[in-house]
Amino acid sequence: MAADPEVDLVVVSLKVPNHYAPVMAALGAGKDTFCEWPLGANLAEAEEMAAKGHAKGVGTIVGLQARSDPALMFARDLIEKGEIGEVLGASVTMYGGAPAERGPERAWSAKRSAGANTLTIMGGHHIDALCALIGELTEVSARVTTKAPHWRLTDGTTIDVDAPDSVSFIATTAGGAEVSGHVFALPSGRGEVRLTVFGSEGSIALATPQGTNIGPNSVFVGKGGGQPEERDIPDKFKLVPEGTPPGPPYNVAQAYARFADAKSEGLDFDVDFDAAVRRHRMLDAMERSTAEGKTIALG
Repeated sequence: MAADPEVDLVVVSLKVPNHYAPVMAALGAGKDTFCEWPLGANLAEAEEMAAKGHAKGVGTIVGLQARSDPALMFARDLIEKGEIGEVLGASVTMYGGAPAERGPERAWSAKRSAGANTLTIMGGHHIDALCALIGELTEVSARVTTKAPHWRLTDGTTIDVDAPDSVSFIATTAGGAEVSGHVFALPSGRGEVRLTVFGSEGSIALATPQGTNIGPNSVFVGKGGGQPEERDIPDKFKLVPEGTPPGPPYNVAQAYARFADAKSEGLDFDVDFDAAVRRHRMLDAMERSTAEGKTIALG
């Protein structure tokens, strides 16, 4: 299918352990390729896919769609224009629900080696959104742990789990900003998502009921000691047709639109497989920080 001359773009939206083979086939056929996040089940797979994309000279997209959310693009624009002054710090919290029972078809994700867990998915999406606003982390100290070592399945069985479900970290950026975060799969209670950037003259916060990558997100700006106020998102950041469904489809559609615009203008798309590798390396550093009990520098 990928070799068919009528195919312009191959989209890989499968379970994470199954990403590698169809992505490599699509790239091998010289086709632009979209792959859901996480790109690979591990860092090595992601690096190999990114290298193949470069070797074939094709366009790539990874599903880190929070970067294409209108609210996040607006917030980044405000930060870059100095709306809150110098960025001094930032925090991200993402508490998502963990079902009491899971269907047997989800048992595969109990294994860390499958690459689909709280660290890679919830953590990857929300920490990537943070980096989109303030730049990449240069060093990180993290605790990546498994708080629920067993899952109960709907068929009555119980399985062992080694996939992480809690991630806490402190980090710094090249600009010297201090960063903290906690991503946790809640066994009970209500979920919460909050991403805040603190500057010398104010703060910018993104809030959403579902997840920064899913949206819709709201932007709140606080200046000085004033109460944060919600800002309307300018239409120039909304790239998809009016009537595009909200929720999961919206930011993915935004990413497609941004990719198409970049391609038509002969520009590189910024949320590509290289971006995926950067995120995989950061998550790998968090795991190494936990295992080695030390701060890990990021290149």
